[in-house]
Order: sequence, then structure tokens, then C-alpha cells
Amino acid sequence: MASTLTTLTLRSPSHSSSNPSPSSSSSTFLKQTLNFPSLRKNPKFSRKATFLPPISAAVSEKVENIGKELSQLTLVEARSLVDYLQETLGVSAASFAPAAVAAAPGAAVEAEAVVEKTEFDVVIDEVPSNARIATIKAVRALTSLALKEAKELIEGLPKKFKEAVTKDEAEEAKKQLEAAGAKCSIV
Repeated sequence: MASTLTTLTLRSPSHSSSNPSPSSSSSTFLKQTLNFPSLRKNPKFSRKATFLPPISAAVSEKVENIGKELSQLTLVEARSLVDYLQETLGVSAASFAPAAVAAAPGAAVEAEAVVEKTEFDVVIDEVPSNARIATIKAVRALTSLALKEAKELIEGLPKKFKEAVTKDEAEEAKKQLEAAGAKCSIV
């Protein structure tokens, strides 16, 4: 059989005002007792929990009735209701539908696929050891890099040499680097 808490006794130390020293052993304890009503003696109390909906979940009776009516509509009736509301309010259901939002990025990707690429990257793939000096000179001529930076650029290949340049500029850089002995590609 489960036990029920009916009485709780609290004791807290209280120092007398005549002896303010905390090290004194003459402190007294205040006794407070809380009595809880017994469930057996008082039938008005129940053990059942009461569920209270959150404040945001509380809806007016009018909204609740409309929701009940809408849930009982057939698909044909729901479609005619949508058409009626679109005509009356001048809105479209597609502007609120998540499916319309998901379909929009797909259309944008198709439009981008048609657009011609305007920015290119020149990548140095490989530099033979006998063409290193000539390639460093070509890199310095095409950029404003110092000797040390140009040397570091051609080590640990492949690396991007020029980024986001026009097609003509990328082809010119590739032509000069290949003339120096490097193997390049345009991405």
C-alpha cells in the first residue's frame, strides 16, 4: 500500500538576539508544521491530474467550429472552397503552399543552366623540373607576385593560378604558361 504525506515539519535555527555569536550552543530551533489534507478524509480531492492546454493552443469557439466543419468536407467540396476563397479574397493558394516554395528552386536551377559561364579559373596542373624557372618568370609576369610567392605557387600542384577571370584572359594566361613549359587547364 502506498503511503501519503500528510504532515511536514520544518526546523530552522534561530539565534537569540541577546547572544549574536554563531559559535554559541544556546541557539534554538523554530518549528513549523504544515498539515496536508488527507485524501481519505476529504472526498473533494482527487488524484487525477488536470490537463491545461497551452495559452497558444486555446482557440475561440468560432475558430473551433470552422475547423470542425472544414475537416468534414470532401475533396471536391474543399477544392470548390479554395476556388471561392481565391476569387473572393483575391489570393492564390500556391503562394502559401510549401510545394510551391520547393518547386521554385528547381526552376531557378534550370534557368541558370542556360546561362553561359563568364568566369573561369586557370589551374596549373604540373610543372616539369626543367621548366620551373621559366614558369616562375611567367607567373611573375602575369601577376604581381614576388619571387618567393611565385616559387611557392608552383610547388604542391595542382593549384589555382587565376580565379574568376574572363575567358580571353584565362586563355592568354594558359598560353603563356604552356609556352614556359607548364601544363595548365581552364576550369
